[in-house]
Amino acid sequence: MHRVRTVLNNLVPLAPLIHNAVGPEGFASWLLRSGNASCTVMVSSTRHYNAPVQTEPFLNGSSSAYVEEMYNAWLADPKSVHVSWDSFFRNSTAGAAPGQAYQPPPSLAAPGRNQVPVTSIAPYLGGSGAPALGGQINEKVIDDHLAVQAIIRSYQIRGHHIAKLDPLGISSADLDDKHPPELLYSHYSFDEADMDRVFKLPSTTFIGGKEKALSLREILRRLETAYCRHIGCEFMFINSLEQCNWIRQKLESPGIMEMDHDEKRLILARLTRATGFESFLARKWSSEKRFGLEGCEILIPAMKQVIDKSTELGVESIVMGMPHRGRLNVLANVCRKPLEQIFTQFAALEAADDGSGDVKYHLGTYIERLNRVTNKNIRLAVVANPSHLEAVDPVVQGKTRAEQFYRGDGEGKKVMSLLLHGDAAFCGQGIVYETFHLSDLPDYTTHGTVHIVVNNQIGFTTDPRHSRSSPYCTDVARVVNAPIFHVNSDDPESVMHVCKIAAEWRATFHKDVVIDIVCYRRNGHNEIDEPMFTQPLMYRKIKNTPHVLDKYAEKLIQEGVVTPEEVKDVKEKYEKICEESYVNARKETHIKYKDWLDSPWSGFFEGKDPLKVSPTGVKEDTLVHIGKRMSSPPPNAAEFIIHKGIERILKSRMEMVEARVVDWALGEAMAFGSLLKEGIHVRLSGQDVERGTFSHRHHVLHHQTVDKATYRPLCHMYPDQGPYTVCNSSLSEFGVVGFELGYSMTNPNALVCWEAQFGDFNNTAQCIIDQFISSGQAKWVRQSGLVMLLPHALEGMGPEHSSARLERFLQMSSDDPDYFPPESEEFAVRQLHDINWIVANCSTPANYFHILRRQIALPFRKPLILMTPKSLLRHPEARSSFDLMTENTEFLRVIPEEGAATENPSGVKKLLFCSGKVYYDLKKARNEKKLEKDIAIARVEQISPFPYDLVKKECAKYPNAALCWAQEEAKNQGSWTYVQPRFNTTLNGSRDVSYAGRPTAASPATGSKMQHLRELTALLDDAMAV
Repeated sequence: MHRVRTVLNNLVPLAPLIHNAVGPEGFASWLLRSGNASCTVMVSSTRHYNAPVQTEPFLNGSSSAYVEEMYNAWLADPKSVHVSWDSFFRNSTAGAAPGQAYQPPPSLAAPGRNQVPVTSIAPYLGGSGAPALGGQINEKVIDDHLAVQAIIRSYQIRGHHIAKLDPLGISSADLDDKHPPELLYSHYSFDEADMDRVFKLPSTTFIGGKEKALSLREILRRLETAYCRHIGCEFMFINSLEQCNWIRQKLESPGIMEMDHDEKRLILARLTRATGFESFLARKWSSEKRFGLEGCEILIPAMKQVIDKSTELGVESIVMGMPHRGRLNVLANVCRKPLEQIFTQFAALEAADDGSGDVKYHLGTYIERLNRVTNKNIRLAVVANPSHLEAVDPVVQGKTRAEQFYRGDGEGKKVMSLLLHGDAAFCGQGIVYETFHLSDLPDYTTHGTVHIVVNNQIGFTTDPRHSRSSPYCTDVARVVNAPIFHVNSDDPESVMHVCKIAAEWRATFHKDVVIDIVCYRRNGHNEIDEPMFTQPLMYRKIKNTPHVLDKYAEKLIQEGVVTPEEVKDVKEKYEKICEESYVNARKETHIKYKDWLDSPWSGFFEGKDPLKVSPTGVKEDTLVHIGKRMSSPPPNAAEFIIHKGIERILKSRMEMVEARVVDWALGEAMAFGSLLKEGIHVRLSGQDVERGTFSHRHHVLHHQTVDKATYRPLCHMYPDQGPYTVCNSSLSEFGVVGFELGYSMTNPNALVCWEAQFGDFNNTAQCIIDQFISSGQAKWVRQSGLVMLLPHALEGMGPEHSSARLERFLQMSSDDPDYFPPESEEFAVRQLHDINWIVANCSTPANYFHILRRQIALPFRKPLILMTPKSLLRHPEARSSFDLMTENTEFLRVIPEEGAATENPSGVKKLLFCSGKVYYDLKKARNEKKLEKDIAIARVEQISPFPYDLVKKECAKYPNAALCWAQEEAKNQGSWTYVQPRFNTTLNGSRDVSYAGRPTAASPATGSKMQHLRELTALLDDAMAV
């Protein structure tokens, strides 16, 4: 330090401000604040210091000596030190400002992403010219460039708030009329004088095209054009820079929206057809409800644009779901359904085929046709739906997923879904949220859906400000990072541009995308509704608003794209087509429901005896093979570590196979495995189904030390087997039941099962059950073999873990309680053919095995509602021998008494009928009371359709017995109200049937264990009374 002080003392005259300073701080201060004076210090020797030294605090013990020697060496010979030191000492003595003595040389490395070299903005300093080398950059210049970046980002994030989206010009689509201040240039300390300054553009915008810099005026103009005209885009919440940049490029690139004359003429022609169709229907059937598209006719060209672009990108099949508004127009002009078939729906004609039918604006269709724009074949299906808005969404997704699966389209490149929504329903119905949450799940994704919202800005009579709390009706889509494009329906070219982007987005990223067409409803909720009662100002404005067709035609005439004669000619041509079809439709005498089928099964029904059921028993070798596979760890995988509890389960399964018996889980596995052997696809879906709610199934084994390493035994049964899918679903019933229903509609040669966590929770999906499953075939001639597995039994677990509400399914069964069908060989299958669904409550694994296999063995498809057990899964008596599952065995609709009571039927005092788990309780009570010879117990396994023939036979077997129906459910629940009138019909009123069970109750079960046991004892005492 002595030498440093010596140097410092020599330099004190140059730094009068620090004459009292000593030590490193004083010296460093001087180095940063040195004046212009110079001096010479004599040194005795010259040394060269070019070697780098390790970075350390400035002027500690070693570095201060280093600096002193370096300075002395520089004084003697400036070339003896590194150029950086030469530069530093030279600038210090020249009077450089603090911190400016050393300027690093320019880097030859390319700047990092979103970095701009300071020198590169030199040309954009607002006329001040480039700074001299080594000079300072004005801080305001940097601040202004940062402000421009902030403005650009603000437009990208918030520009949609001030876009002109409402074609009526009444309100903001986001329900907020305020102008975000960050979209005003004055917010950033800019004024009019700055407008012509040139700024370098950041890499996060594409407004410049090939230009790297633009004036502020031009930057603002281009941002306004991209984000604030008739397209408002929400996308900056997406957490992927690649996806955000992709959208920016599609919206910001100069000239991106330009169209040639042919494209404009195509929009005009499609708009003419959409408008012409509605006006034709309005003229011919002025007082009919048809839920027309007036006010949003642009939907038809929009859908066709999405379809055209998607087919161009490789899509071959599109599954569509939509509400009633505009449905007939979509069927006519998008699907090109023959107009005659649509017009006959307005005539009150008889149906030529079975079913009760549905109103015309609920019907679906399936069309295969040539897309004239891309010259490729395209399949279009519109799924039939009820008035329950949005309920069809998951059904469409399930049908789409199934089509993708059977085509081997693992990435969704060939099949896609297109969902239409209304604004009020899109934000109001929870099923929309449930469906969005299926969109990225591995076993439920359809690899991107295009959603189009027909935003009437009104729901029936309710204003948006009273129907949603979010700014936009589309905000629900943000939960899955779907970009949302809001667009003004009266700007057809903007709508087309957005539809093109949406189709390309889906093809590129395979994720959901939303198009929000902000429009209006020219009529009321339907054509005979008066909207002026509730929206007088809005409808006064609508009455004075010209049709979009007229506006667009006028625009194209002014541009010289078409002539007024051409516009008129296109209108008249379509009018003529409609008139010809109308004349032909009037010649029709019947309507055909099958013309409106949305999921035809080509080749399934042809050449089949409609009343012949294939056998459901299988060879014993098959049972043994499946049983052993289900009882073994992964073959050839000694390192696959299985949980000790699973090892015990596998061991007990193997013991059962060797003893030729099955429990519930093994019986199910054998049903699935034997169907897989026949090439049938089996899909089991629902909450926790891989393991099973009650830890009995274990269809997916997990490696205990390797994450995500699993083994699925049923996928490795046979080399050429059908595929097996078992998948845990999201915690949703409505969405997932709808999805599996859609899946089951696609291919009849698949067993699709949905299992509830507890049967009690199925009522969350009541809408799908009521509107689709129970009535779908009657309304839409559409069959489904969906199996609903509903754990059901009163076991003291409280009111929400006891009942699958069996009574509701039975109440919706369509068989006549007062009609005993003619007895014949085909009695059982004819009953199944004529009913809307099958409701069963099996008590043995063998019967469960057969009823699952019968779903595929039937020559038609019916939904199966199956009450499944809980405690019976491990009940030692709830087991079945292989003898009940091998060839020449079948499903037993009624299991008769097989014990001591059969030895002397005439001496039997009481015949109990029951269903499901309660049989084991009754049997135990009978044994305890030693009443085996006095009481016979028959199990009704298939409750609906009611087995009249077998019940009649069983009653006849015990002529002197009192008849009783026993159930564990309350009297107003369970099967009693369904079976009581059917017993009367079976016995023709000759014998009474009494009831044994719990009394009527509002709740399905008690929450008290003590009360539960008391009720069970009373039930059993009642049943055993002779």
